[in-house]
Amino acid sequence: MVKESDELLKLTSYVQISKYREKTLKSIGDEVKIPTNIAKDSGIRTNHISKVLSELKSKEIVECINEEARKGRLYRLTDTGKDVLETIKEKEENKDESD
Repeated sequence: MVKESDELLKLTSYVQISKYREKTLKSIGDEVKIPTNIAKDSGIRTNHISKVLSELKSKEIVECINEEARKGRLYRLTDTGKDVLETIKEKEENKDESD
């Protein structure tokens, strides 16, 4: 159990050190989205979103459902990605309560 939570903390930290990664994760949330919609929702340019999605995919935080498609690829959070997002939200709530 400790190992799992250590890994979750590492991944959460990895996401939080980049505002682009954090915004991308929050934009996807519980939905399935294409990069263009993620870009619109997060205010990040599409070319940056592609790079961020590749980074998050390499850490198994997001997954592409239709990898074979050249356009309109669909992305969603993995279970790990959902755990990371939940951890970030909990940290934000705790921070707001202590302010």
